[in-house]
Amino acid sequence: MGIVRYLPMQDNIGFLQFKQDYIHILPWKIAFYTHVFTVIFALLAGFTQFSSSILKGYKNVHRLMGKIYACDILFINFPAAMIMAVYANGQLPGKIAFVVLDCLWFWFTYKAVAEIKKGNVLAHKQFMIRSYALTVSAVTLRCWKIVILSFVYVEPLHLYMIDAWMGFVPNLLFAEWLIKKKQKPLPFNTQVVK
Repeated sequence: MGIVRYLPMQDNIGFLQFKQDYIHILPWKIAFYTHVFTVIFALLAGFTQFSSSILKGYKNVHRLMGKIYACDILFINFPAAMIMAVYANGQLPGKIAFVVLDCLWFWFTYKAVAEIKKGNVLAHKQFMIRSYALTVSAVTLRCWKIVILSFVYVEPLHLYMIDAWMGFVPNLLFAEWLIKKKQKPLPFNTQVVK
């Protein structure tokens, strides 16, 4: 797993090799390690939210995982990712991409929580699909880098600018397609979860 390499908390491994200009900035360093070691909870908890068997048979688990997911994003990873976005590689296009990603991630997650509190299950599910599409961008960003480099050489700076946008825009387009496709009832229960 990618986060294991950061356990020694050395400043010259993995992604940190490219962040030497910022490694001495304490808020950035705290944000980086916070993000690296906590976003995995959002990835795992969010994944459980789409299980119809968990939703039907274990509603308390669904609620607990949903709370972990929402709290992780809204209170831990949104602030950490925003600090990282300000210092992102890829000059202004890279920074803008990560700021947009982080703001949308917060907004969709917040809306998912707000909608379920109002009892609007369908809107809750739609915002959760959007939110999780952005959560998974942590994975797709790395995949796009491999795909792009397997076909063409792109200078690292330009690659990062492209990758910053490719990491989440296709995910959002897929989420919107899925939402439109699922205008008929989604494959799991649509009753209000209390």
